[in-house]
Amino acid sequence: MQYDYIVVGAGSAGCILASRLSQDGRHSVLVVEAGGSDGSFWFQIPVGYARSYYDPRVNWMYQSEPEGALNGRRVYVPRGKVQGGSGSINAMIFVRGAKADFDDWARAGNPGWGHDDVLPYFRQLESHAGGASEWHGAEGPIHVTPMRGMTHPITDAFLESCRALGLPMNADFNGADIEGAGVYDINTNKGRRSHSSAEYLRPALDRANLAIERDALVEWLTFAQDGRVSGIEVVQNGVKRRFTARREVVLAAGAIGSPQIMQLSGLGDGDRLKDLGIAVRRHLPAVGQNLQDHLCASYYYRATIPTLNGAFASLFGQARLGLQYLMTRKGPFAMSVNQAGGFFRGAPDEAGPNIQLYFNPLSYRIPAEPKAGLKPEPYPGYLICFNACRPQSRGSVTITSAEPHVAPAIRPNYLSTDRDIADVLQGNRLVRRIAAQAALATVTSEEVSPGPAIDGDAALLAYFRDNAGSIYHPCGTCAMGPDAGTAVVDSRLRVHGVAGLRVADASIFPNITAGNINAPTMMVAEKGAAMILEEAR
Repeated sequence: MQYDYIVVGAGSAGCILASRLSQDGRHSVLVVEAGGSDGSFWFQIPVGYARSYYDPRVNWMYQSEPEGALNGRRVYVPRGKVQGGSGSINAMIFVRGAKADFDDWARAGNPGWGHDDVLPYFRQLESHAGGASEWHGAEGPIHVTPMRGMTHPITDAFLESCRALGLPMNADFNGADIEGAGVYDINTNKGRRSHSSAEYLRPALDRANLAIERDALVEWLTFAQDGRVSGIEVVQNGVKRRFTARREVVLAAGAIGSPQIMQLSGLGDGDRLKDLGIAVRRHLPAVGQNLQDHLCASYYYRATIPTLNGAFASLFGQARLGLQYLMTRKGPFAMSVNQAGGFFRGAPDEAGPNIQLYFNPLSYRIPAEPKAGLKPEPYPGYLICFNACRPQSRGSVTITSAEPHVAPAIRPNYLSTDRDIADVLQGNRLVRRIAAQAALATVTSEEVSPGPAIDGDAALLAYFRDNAGSIYHPCGTCAMGPDAGTAVVDSRLRVHGVAGLRVADASIFPNITAGNINAPTMMVAEKGAAMILEEAR
């Protein structure tokens, strides 16, 4: 079958691309998704992300290769395998990133991607509960809800401890400045997950010029005789199918999937592809390189007052919270468990915020065995999690087989720079300084882990190496830049030297943004769709 545009991946970016490209009715659009529908109730209720965390039916459940700086441990890399992609299974924190993040994109040779250039697209995708302003949109598809006024009472103790330490307060991380302590915004609408599948794609599927193929794994791109990308080949329910694109194929399969598809199609490092028996279509050594992620670890505390541990640990408590949600669309089931936090300078001489914190009024451990499930600690507790905002370590995503069903090798290469290790040490000290302030100290009976016996830079760095994991923000593997030797797409998101192919997802980030990356990923899709339509006209 033939379409004007084929969008590969119905994730946070792909749903937006499919909706915008089909909006005026002039172009036929196909969106292809390897997973199934996200129609289940659990994809609508915010707390439902706990159920999809270890569910292979809707989650790729990748594992990294052994990480040397983490004592040889493999790190869990969940990615959405369902309509809505990772936006269907994430914790819904809505953070755009710091102004400097995007200005750095522009300085890297990508005109049109500075903060002032991308702000209109952030505003375009958003309906903020506070209404329109210089910083916020009020008519976009994605609803953004501040959690201020809805958080657990112990969250106030965290914020007061930050204030007592002299840290700035911030009422809006998506406003004039990202720095400071505050309560996070989430993408929900009247207590339901508001993501690009629900708000962009589902309404658009009523259009005659938009089609979707689910449970269809893209094996590789197809090419015309002149080398132009002409379409895709998929396997769907055991049957191979081909689809043709008259204009373009747009990859939106994410930081893992997009470079994997390119390499399977002969686009990547020529020597590596030849070793796998793959015919080289274009030598693009940067495909799959530049992988970046936020690496985090948590401090666990036992509280002297009730936290969410009690309610979440008992069937009665869960039933009560569930009833509250069904009756009012409010309460913990309508929110993210990451309620507060912020962006801070780990040392006074830092040029800007380099540490992000999350404060959870629930302490829980992620089990090593998926069947164990996510369970709260058996005491009233809270945790403080931290990661570096802009880590310098760079890794890779590379295929190890010409077989599309074989997962690629994911090598984040965490903590491979002195700067990243310095950020870890600063984060450790910052968490403990905050926890030592009176507001938190008076409602805390003990630091459970790492515990007071683990002290000093060497011991705390060892704790981090033993316990750190991804906070699930992989990006950068099809980086945007002007040089085909070090980047994959140009500033118009066109793959260097390959006609008919673009990439528009988190893989094009030249550098990772401060904070959670779902919002900037959606911005990339909005801007990417606008550029595609501009050129079509």
